[in-house]
Amino acid sequence: MSEILDRALDRISRVRGVRGSMVVVADDGIAVAQLLMEGVNGKAVAALAGSLARKMGGAAAATGAGRVRFLQMDAAEGTLLVAMAPRDLLVVALADPTVNVGLCRIEMMRAAEAAAR
Repeated sequence: MSEILDRALDRISRVRGVRGSMVVVADDGIAVAQLLMEGVNGKAVAALAGSLARKMGGAAAATGAGRVRFLQMDAAEGTLLVAMAPRDLLVVALADPTVNVGLCRIEMMRAAEAAAR
């Protein structure tokens, strides 16, 4: 499975503006696989993605909105994208504010499908 995840992360990281991608365990925010540019704090990104997914998932359930599939958090210096994958995994991308979110999302959803295998 590691080779499959590595290929999926490579495809995400090739999207212009992506600084890093990873697969994270949703419950504890620990990276299972990662491909990050120099200077990206993978532990912090994984922890933030896990926390964000848990909180938004709980809020969506409380409102009856159903299961969250994709999250996008924009900040002054970048964008955090999180796609929910089977087996309680998250596919995460950290990108510049100018990233093509649609293209990145397509690659992330493909990676989520690959994580299911």
